[in-house]
Amino acid sequence: GLDLTPYYPFEDDVIRWHRVCREACEPFGKDIYPKYKKWCDEYFYLKHRDETRGVGGLFFDDLNEWGFDKSFAFMQSVGDHFIQAYRPIVARRKDSEYGSRERDFQLYRRGRYVEFNLVFDRGTLFGLQTGGRTESILMSLPPLVRWQYNYQPEPGSAEAKLYDDYLKPRDWLAGR
Repeated sequence: GLDLTPYYPFEDDVIRWHRVCREACEPFGKDIYPKYKKWCDEYFYLKHRDETRGVGGLFFDDLNEWGFDKSFAFMQSVGDHFIQAYRPIVARRKDSEYGSRERDFQLYRRGRYVEFNLVFDRGTLFGLQTGGRTESILMSLPPLVRWQYNYQPEPGSAEAKLYDDYLKPRDWLAGR
């Protein structure tokens, strides 16, 4: 699957992301996007924080509801659409200015990624619990993170907007 975890999200990016996710799924049935979007929202949810890790996308595991050819075609579609969904975001945001405040928040939010991977991610847990190569498994974690006790973003700030508007599951394509 694919999911998007922006630290400073833009609604038009999130809507386009979900629109492209839906387009990837449409040839395989109208019920596929809502099904895998919901699974993504549920999977990338930090129960102890009551927040999603990001703004969602598509998640599926052990894809076996179709035969090999259709499953492979679906995987190809998702992979091809990832580039269509992500490249425009990078192109629009790559030159965005940032300072120490934004960098500190990025490092802080990376901590949520670490929490998710070490507490909930099935692949990470499987690898660690079955004697996998620990160093290889932990290489997926960001090299730098920041922890701050009981962090609360300043009301009305861009950081608060992430929590207020983006870290709860929602239908990004309602009416679209």
